[in-house]
Amino acid sequence: MGLLSGMMGNASKLDPRDAAKEFGRLLAQGEQIHAAYQLMRDSFLFTDRRLILVDKQGMTGKKVEYHSVPYKAITQFSVETAGTFDLDAELKIWISGSDAPISKQFGKGVDVYEVQALLAAFVAR
Repeated sequence: MGLLSGMMGNASKLDPRDAAKEFGRLLAQGEQIHAAYQLMRDSFLFTDRRLILVDKQGMTGKKVEYHSVPYKAITQFSVETAGTFDLDAELKIWISGSDAPISKQFGKGVDVYEVQALLAAFVAR
């Protein structure tokens, strides 16, 4: 991921095997990471059971919040593709009991259709 892309808040794709090595302690027995994305310090992981948002906090990033969202709690989601002048694609996810969506931006190197298909497969179960 480019430094400028990370500073702008855009996510880039991570190899799921690398993400499993780094975040394996978060996974339940048999749970697998299907896709992973990283911002400058934060990450989000799509497993076969839930969405995990990793929020590194503070100056050193040693304090970390792990937010686990079961797919059944996702009430709706939207993807917005990149345009000619707006080079970022955007994902919004609404969680039951919350008015504001979780919003993540993807750089042009991420296939937002892949992200949408992954969410559709898991949320529609």
